[in-house]
Amino acid sequence: IATMHNTMLFFTSKGKCYWLKVYAIPEGSRTSKGRAMQNLINIEPEDNVRAFINVKNLNDEEYINNNFIVLCTTKGIIKKTSLEAYSRPRINGVNAITVREGDELLEARMTNGQHHIMLAVKSGRAIRFPESSVRPMGRTASGVRGIKLASEKDDIVIGMITVENKEKDILVVSEKGYGKRSDIDGYRITNRGGKGVKTINVTEKTGTLIALKDVTDNHDLMIITQFGNILRSPVSALRVMGRATQGVRLINLKESDIIASVACVLVNEEEADEEKIITEEKQD
Repeated sequence: IATMHNTMLFFTSKGKCYWLKVYAIPEGSRTSKGRAMQNLINIEPEDNVRAFINVKNLNDEEYINNNFIVLCTTKGIIKKTSLEAYSRPRINGVNAITVREGDELLEARMTNGQHHIMLAVKSGRAIRFPESSVRPMGRTASGVRGIKLASEKDDIVIGMITVENKEKDILVVSEKGYGKRSDIDGYRITNRGGKGVKTINVTEKTGTLIALKDVTDNHDLMIITQFGNILRSPVSALRVMGRATQGVRLINLKESDIIASVACVLVNEEEADEEKIITEEKQD
């Protein structure tokens, strides 16, 4: 939960990081339109925000020296940098990673040195390795290989998560509406930079992999399709299944529709009832 003293770090597809104090973010109701990021931070015109991290206190020496920012790109490059390197905000942002030609930043996570990192690719494989196998580097470094792509031309990384203490399950979703919840231990620990193991059986029926999320029973799954339909359903309704299965159908899609994006949101009771009404109205 972000408090007014927290700072948000925003990371863009070109590999830059920008700061914004939480109190500087305009407050709105859930149905209000919001403000364009370009009006809040000095982001370059053709760049866009890909990830954000809520940071407690950039002045706390112990906190910034014991936490890390882990970044990954769509081509499978991964990079870890001490949070300390992001503790001096600059108005025009700073370079967080040197992104190579044809690549872009995909995801950013904060870790404490004890996490396991998982990356999944569109072709249906995922890799799990301890973050200790990625040494910390400076902000301008370009990182190291996290996972090998099945084909440099067509395959890309679709998600990165960092998990500590196995308290969460792994959820993968494919573009034609299939998904699967698995135990993290179903993914054996391998060396960083390998091809990974099969995470979902990609077939004509399932389509390619589109999302990798870390979830608990307290999460709801929000699915948005390319035609603009929204479905919200509880993760608790999905049973934990084996890693290499095809998964279950999460959403019925019209012929040419596919899933555009997937998000997991934490639920509390009152919100759940209210959301249910909104989702039902949207479907009508």
